[in-house]
Amino acid sequence: MTVTGIITAIVIGAIIGALGRLVVPGKQGIPIWLTIVIGIIAALIGTAIAGALGVANTGGIDWIELLLQIAVAAVGVIAAASLYGRRGLR
Repeated sequence: MTVTGIITAIVIGAIIGALGRLVVPGKQGIPIWLTIVIGIIAALIGTAIAGALGVANTGGIDWIELLLQIAVAAVGVIAAASLYGRRGLR
């Protein structure tokens, strides 16, 4: 992986993580770096799911793949917020 690829993954991960965080109602008490990590992982998992469903490569913008990535990010944000919140209570 090149430096450009790493920077692109971080930028896309930040966007996907932020969109996933916007979808989840309420306030999430997780730091921005965790949102970016969740977004990067969600982008990879969403792409894999889209590939398995056969919708990863379509003409134009891959809306289904993007929606899958955001949905995975939202689930990740919910999980991280609940785990991160529990850690803060101890």
